Amino acid sequence: MIGHQQSPEASRRLLSPRACTAITLFVVVTCTYAIPALAQDLKFDFGSAKPAPGWTQVAPSTLYSRERGFGFEPGAKLEPIAKDSTERVRGRGIASSTPFFFSAAVPEGNYRVTATLGATGTGTLTTIKAELRRLMIENVRVYPSSLKKVTFVVNVRTPSIKGGSEVRLKDREKTTEIWAWDEKLTLEFNGGHPILCALEITRVDVPTVFLLGDSTVCDQPREPYNSWGQMLTRFVKPEIAVANHAESGESIKSSLAARRFDKVFSEMRPGDYLFLQFGHNDQKEKGEGVGAMTTYKKDLEMIVAKTRAMKGIPVLVTSMHRRNFDSQGKIVNTLGEYPDAVRLVAREMNVPLIDLNNMSASLYEALGVEGSAIAFKSGDGTHHNNYGSYQLAKCVIEGIRSLHSELASKIQDGVASYNPARPDPASKFDIPPSPQTAAEKPAGN
Repeated sequence: MIGHQQSPEASRRLLSPRACTAITLFVVVTCTYAIPALAQDLKFDFGSAKPAPGWTQVAPSTLYSRERGFGFEPGAKLEPIAKDSTERVRGRGIASSTPFFFSAAVPEGNYRVTATLGATGTGTLTTIKAELRRLMIENVRVYPSSLKKVTFVVNVRTPSIKGGSEVRLKDREKTTEIWAWDEKLTLEFNGGHPILCALEITRVDVPTVFLLGDSTVCDQPREPYNSWGQMLTRFVKPEIAVANHAESGESIKSSLAARRFDKVFSEMRPGDYLFLQFGHNDQKEKGEGVGAMTTYKKDLEMIVAKTRAMKGIPVLVTSMHRRNFDSQGKIVNTLGEYPDAVRLVAREMNVPLIDLNNMSASLYEALGVEGSAIAFKSGDGTHHNNYGSYQLAKCVIEGIRSLHSELASKIQDGVASYNPARPDPASKFDIPPSPQTAAEKPAGN
């Protein structure tokens, strides 16, 4: 399943971000820049009762503004919920029969969020997404007249790059995708009548997994499109952050030109990871000498070398197949030599490889020629929906697990091994969709 196999001992040496000699430790310490903290942790108490000292009261009618620095996004339909004496939470909670969004202004960085969820006499199921629909908490059940705390880590970023430049955003990133780049941390509360009682937001210093790639990786802003990068957050412990810098329509060349790599390298610290999955759009670039085994391979080698120079850990991911079958029900390769170029760089430079190309073939063939449509947006053989991206994220998690790396220890407890030849039944998949729907398809193919 993993294209480039190493011994567990070799993989641990390669991928352990904190395992180093005394000399290397000196380099890590001197290269790590200080992360400025919030002036204080943010603590929000929802409802109308007087909050405890140190907590900020948020009424159901409190809308977000830059001046206030916190509040609900427009469209929230909230109602206060009084709790009985057995529920030890400051003040009251708020509930809604439809999804709602809450935002808090924070500096760029990684944040540990703890949400206290409540339930009335019927109990609730709550799903939480962050920023652009990154799945954080999936269908957490809170039983009647009880509370539950859930914790996760969210990465927040802006276009600014240390040194005075910035990422060249596309127009769509300034409009429908602006929540991926703005000055605030935004949370979506979804599910069966979710009740939010309290929120605590704390800046944390944890390793970061940076993602760079195209529309099959990025945080898709609207239903029904979705990508594995925004599902990956569901499967990792709140001991690591996922920073998804992928964008629709991107190739390595265009991402370099847009300074997306500059942005990642400006934020990368020793022990951070960089997952790379390109190919779909690189394949369409033209020019003398342009190709999988020439310019594309050289760019991959350059990025691997740069990541290692930053004391980061590169991980290469081959592109998943498009939904294209032959008459025997087998997947047809439409990506040319691009997956092989990734495998070759992994082998020649001893880079960890997750062969999503092979795993996606097993997944699509298991679903079948007609059945595989359930993993894609209708009429689209490249871009996935929630179910499809969830299955691909499980493939990536299984790839991480198979590498026997330090990163594998960050997979959430209870996440079972995954065989793409035996995908989860779509009939049992039940992540509530976000309220925004797409008027246009993602860029790229």
